[in-house]
Amino acid sequence: MWTAIGLIAVVAIIADMVTKNKSIELKRLKHEIELEQLRLKAFDKETERMRLELEQSKQALIEMKKEA
Repeated sequence: MWTAIGLIAVVAIIADMVTKNKSIELKRLKHEIELEQLRLKAFDKETERMRLELEQSKQALIEMKKEA
């Protein structure tokens, strides 16, 4: 009888531990996704900035050729 109660208690503790670990893992994954979204936004902004710089450089070269 006491063995069954002890076994149930151990199983409950293990189940609780697994549930908490899964919850922590889920939070970690959510934060990782958020971080990747921020990285992607930063990459997009940097790419757009570089595209604009390239366009300005091209325009400056065209103007220089027209003047020459």
